[in-house]
Amino acid sequence: MAFDTRTNKNLWHMTEGFRGLYLGATLAMILSVALMFASTLFGMYALDVVESGDLGDGVGLIAAMSETTFADPLIAYLTLTALAAVLVTGLGGGFMYLRNRWAAMASEGIMKRTRDALYDRLHRLPATFFDSSDTGDLVQRCSSDVETVRVFLAQHIVEISRAIVMVGTMLPILFWRDPTLAWLSICLMPLISISAYFFFSKVKEHFQRADESEAAMTAVLQENLTGIRVVRAFAQQGFEMDRFGGANRTFRDHLQRLNRLMGWYWGASDLLSMSQMTIVLVAGGAALARGEITAGELFVFMTMVGMAIWPVRHLGRVLTDSGKAVVSLGRINHILDNTPETSDPAPETGRVEGRIEFHDVTFAYGDDQAVLEDINLEIPAGQTVGIVGAPGSGKSTLIRLLLRFYEHQHGTIRIDGHDIATVSRQWLRHQIGVSLQDPFLYSRTIEANLLVARQEAPREEILEATKDAAIDTSIASFPGGFDEMVGERGVTLSGGQRQRLALARALLKDPPILILDDSLSAVDTGTEQDILEALSRRHGRHTTLVIAHRLSSIRDADRILVFDHGRIVQDGTHEDLKDVLGPYRRLCEIQGALDASIERDLRETSNG
Repeated sequence: MAFDTRTNKNLWHMTEGFRGLYLGATLAMILSVALMFASTLFGMYALDVVESGDLGDGVGLIAAMSETTFADPLIAYLTLTALAAVLVTGLGGGFMYLRNRWAAMASEGIMKRTRDALYDRLHRLPATFFDSSDTGDLVQRCSSDVETVRVFLAQHIVEISRAIVMVGTMLPILFWRDPTLAWLSICLMPLISISAYFFFSKVKEHFQRADESEAAMTAVLQENLTGIRVVRAFAQQGFEMDRFGGANRTFRDHLQRLNRLMGWYWGASDLLSMSQMTIVLVAGGAALARGEITAGELFVFMTMVGMAIWPVRHLGRVLTDSGKAVVSLGRINHILDNTPETSDPAPETGRVEGRIEFHDVTFAYGDDQAVLEDINLEIPAGQTVGIVGAPGSGKSTLIRLLLRFYEHQHGTIRIDGHDIATVSRQWLRHQIGVSLQDPFLYSRTIEANLLVARQEAPREEILEATKDAAIDTSIASFPGGFDEMVGERGVTLSGGQRQRLALARALLKDPPILILDDSLSAVDTGTEQDILEALSRRHGRHTTLVIAHRLSSIRDADRILVFDHGRIVQDGTHEDLKDVLGPYRRLCEIQGALDASIERDLRETSNG
């Protein structure tokens, strides 16, 4: 069986700390098999005694007890033999229980650790990993694929050992009783094992295709559930149902091919297994008729071969599930083997002042054209800086580099003189509070969403943050107040309320550096003015970067940066830039004309 070397190493590493349980499960399984075979030998001796009528052909201890204890020694012998067989079988069942229990404990422990490792790794992987990954596929890898590996570890690792032990224990007994019949009793087992091996080789690729198609279907489902309101708003239910139906059909087709192969295998293995039993029955019956073996020996051959052939045949299923487990391990390893973000040492200082410097910074996504080029910028601590520019000019990329979501290819970025490429990302991100245009809110209470910024924040600071973000009145109007559930991604709130709640969360963090990435775009002008006044009262408390498309959000900033095609083309205050020919003046003229038009329309509407 051709396992990937890396997969083998990861699987061995996964079992660390649980190998003792697997060893105990294996030993319990060996004892169980030995006791079950022993009960078969009791049956052999009982049949020999019945056939000959001589207790001397039976087990000595049981024969002696039968002759001295009961009036009819033959009935006594059969009774005691049956009780002994039941006792031994019961002990074997007890060891089988221990085998299942310990294997289950080991597999569940391993999978818990694996799920924890996957969740931890997903939190540490770079942004570039998620740029090329589907959320539904990642969910599939962390749930369905983990369950597939769990089933393999819980059932099939010990099952492989069971088949080997049963055959290894059976062969000496059979050859001890009759070598010729023993050879005939195992003549088809190699063929059964070989067919199982080739079957595994054949279906492994089909399992991978089925797994990947299931992941694709899950991704479509997850995406549609997340965007269900967009689907309804554009009346695209039919299109999306067809899209899901296509993914569902692909998954079904792969499973049908897999099931056809499984049907062929089980049918063929049934034929081979029954043929093996028939060979034993015919050859053994002939030997019994010739007086070469006893009825008890034929019973042993039939029973032991029947007991052993099913685990050997089941190896096909075990190998099949091994194929599924190998595919699932490979998909799990896709996450675990990806390099996480580097964990650089944190600087000795605690809270920074907030001085930001960009020196000759250039950045491109992958091999594409540079999004930022030769950025040189110094922002003193406590300054408020507005950033404007056309879509795609590099504004948001600048913020992503500051947060080290991506690593710049050239130049240096410093905070209070610390090169951010050499400091801990965790420490760096503790210094920065972010409020985005499309904020993410958890399906929790309002207070729980706020406390994401700072778990131990006192109530008075929560109230201050919500007041400064102009969300306090809205919260007071909710029936549950701060305990109101906001629904998945804040679906029960309006766009402006979501933005203001996210702004309050960033303010509650009270960071040295505050970033507002077009975070007031869904807020009405009156509320925006209230927020800007609150932020002006905080002037000097944070180094504030405000990305905006509405000039009203940044006109009072200490300075304004104008981006164009990845470069800073203008730098100054609103008063400095509004009369200078360039992008900022054109933006002022466009927005001025737009504001005048809106004001005129409102005036005409009120007069009409």
